[in-house]
Amino acid sequence: MYKEYSIIICSGTSCQKGVPGELTEIARQVLLKHGLDQKTKISLSGCLGMCSKGPVMIINPGYTIYGKVDAGNIGKIIENHIVHKKEVTEHVIHEDHLFNRFYSIFGDMDFFGKQMRIALRNCGIIDPDDIDDYLSVRGYEALARVLTDYTPAQVIEQVKLSGLRGRGGAGFPTGIKWELTAREKEPVKYVICNADEGDPGAFMDRSAVEGDPHTIIEGMIIGGYAVGAKNGIVYIRAEYPLAIKRLERAIASARKEGLLGDNILDTQFCFDIEIRLGAGAFVCGEETALIQSIEGFRGMPRPRPPYPSVKGLFGKPTLINNVETWANIPVIILDGAEWFSSIGTEKSKGTKVFALAGSIKNTGLIEVPMGTTLREIIFDVGGGIPEGRKFKAVQTGGPSGGCLVESDLDTRIDYESLAAAGSMMGSGGMIVLDEGACMVNIARYFLEFAQNESCGKCTPCREGTKRMLEILTRITEGNGMDGDIEKLERLGRMIQKASLCGLGQSAPNPVLSTIAKFRSEYEEHVIDRKCRAAVCTRMLTYEINGKCVGCTACVKVCPTRAVSGVKMNVHVIDQSKCIKCGACYEVCKFKAISKQ
Repeated sequence: MYKEYSIIICSGTSCQKGVPGELTEIARQVLLKHGLDQKTKISLSGCLGMCSKGPVMIINPGYTIYGKVDAGNIGKIIENHIVHKKEVTEHVIHEDHLFNRFYSIFGDMDFFGKQMRIALRNCGIIDPDDIDDYLSVRGYEALARVLTDYTPAQVIEQVKLSGLRGRGGAGFPTGIKWELTAREKEPVKYVICNADEGDPGAFMDRSAVEGDPHTIIEGMIIGGYAVGAKNGIVYIRAEYPLAIKRLERAIASARKEGLLGDNILDTQFCFDIEIRLGAGAFVCGEETALIQSIEGFRGMPRPRPPYPSVKGLFGKPTLINNVETWANIPVIILDGAEWFSSIGTEKSKGTKVFALAGSIKNTGLIEVPMGTTLREIIFDVGGGIPEGRKFKAVQTGGPSGGCLVESDLDTRIDYESLAAAGSMMGSGGMIVLDEGACMVNIARYFLEFAQNESCGKCTPCREGTKRMLEILTRITEGNGMDGDIEKLERLGRMIQKASLCGLGQSAPNPVLSTIAKFRSEYEEHVIDRKCRAAVCTRMLTYEINGKCVGCTACVKVCPTRAVSGVKMNVHVIDQSKCIKCGACYEVCKFKAISKQ
């Protein structure tokens, strides 16, 4: 039945705080009250990317986006917009009609204005649990075209001509990886989707699977056809329950429609997909460790060669790409390799998805053409630094990447440019830091993550990162020694050269890049015993000044009874008892406690 109106409510993980099921029920009741329930389609979508504005709701026709929707205002918004034909302007984010069937351009709005959505083209605008929604945006048309018009070699040639590079971090040419797998004569081959993203602050793959699982499935089927595989596996961490649920439903729907299983679309081609859950080990993002995990062993990397394309899962040729890479495949087939390769830079084609987080106004999921500068992403798409604070650095590439500073802001987002600037693309995490960040503590945080996640197989990574973390911890606690900075540099270079896998080789990057860009901060910590950002709490001194009114609030919260004094008189802090917890500072309403 034709529906006059449609309401799309975001149910991505970041919007789950809005309880989409509750919002949907309120919307139904409002429509029922006005007799519009039969004229309106209500559906849940994945992430549109505007996490800082969520929960998000879209009303059609007109494509009006409402933000900060909750149980208290959704009824008012729907009643005014649909019944009285009036927008509730205080909640409107944007209205636009410019949609391409492959990617979306959102007019001149800052957040969307410089984006180009290819991998995320359907996220936030279709119901991921409804295969008909996916079919309505030309879903599985690329698969049908491939099975009727292309030989496997022609599919691979299209992927090679597109210039698509693996979006999992290393940037290896996708078409060449497919070609190497296709060359192998083994009758049994495997296709794997790596959905095991584990970088702090990264949620690109999770959101893509939650918002458009059929795109991943379609890409994998095309990949299976191209390399001669009949078996596909999505390896996804168990910590993503919503993504898993939607992927399971999508696979079941595709099987029901004859798009998975035997004789797909009445052809001779057979291909099916199963899901394997990971336990959340960061190292399993590395492809050989991932294979070990699927096989039932502890996830630990193995030396290469042989590469998975020759000897992978169960010793058979295996094609592994990550979620974002697979999501680009149907578009390349439908729109053509030439069109895709016209986007981006000479060596980095297409777009890149980033999880924009940290000290930034517009946190969320973005997708920009390769070649977009850091400045454009942070200050145009991201809206700049909130509350008038100053930009200090941006960490790209997650715990394997590096920090870039203000002089690097005109660096273009592509594999070569980021590497030349001292960082890396990685899988797409981007954390913005303002002047209140301590770069020594930031480096310690990322190194602690890498050390905790080390699989322990090789000594350089297992022991080297532990020694580096001990030194960094000592420095941030005010016990740094002369020569510590140089030790960190020597250890870091050794780990980079001697570690077995890419994760170990890149573990020291945050430390080495922050030393290179912010050496003076390290020297202040070691020599002056000072943290200019007042973040390293063990180095701080709390003192009570003349503003104290003797309210005794600080006395009540001090866990070591370091604060003393008579009520209504100025109190004092016994520095020998103070453990630098900051509880007194947090509770004081009169700004009578200073820290330095």
